[in-house]
Amino acid sequence: MAEAMTEKGYAGTSVEDVLKRARVSRQSFYRLFSSKLDCFMAAFDQAGELVRERLAQAAQGGAEPVDRFERAIAVYLDALASEPGYARLFLVEVFAAGPEAVARRSAVQRDLASALAGLMGATGESGRFACQVVVAAVGTMVTPAVASGDLAALRAVGPPIVDHVRALVRSGVLEG
Repeated sequence: MAEAMTEKGYAGTSVEDVLKRARVSRQSFYRLFSSKLDCFMAAFDQAGELVRERLAQAAQGGAEPVDRFERAIAVYLDALASEPGYARLFLVEVFAAGPEAVARRSAVQRDLASALAGLMGATGESGRFACQVVVAAVGTMVTPAVASGDLAALRAVGPPIVDHVRALVRSGVLEG
């Protein structure tokens, strides 16, 4: 699904396109999925799990919270760059897949914001809100680079985001 959508987008990708890529029969496809959307949602969940696993690994360690954030953002950008099909599915095509997919993406963003708040030690309302804003901003900033396949632009997003988070910590808006 992710590979097929990289070429044609969600709307332009048919079940037949997925079947050809996966080299499975229509019958096999429908044993696993009830529809194209169902297949998309499974791929979306897989992409989300990949991101969560890589971020959880990056966040471990005894470094200061901002240093762990810097490591996590680098890992996130590397994950997007190394898995362009999943990145496109997760950040771009999710909107074409409809309300269920957008709701699932929002839930993932809430989870990521909560994880960031834990990473940064943000316990107050303003700190938790700042984490929500950071997660939303990162998603917004990386999406155009993913949509255009511009890996240089994707990787260039990291340092200014880290600088901004450091400034939020220094200002006291974001504990950490």
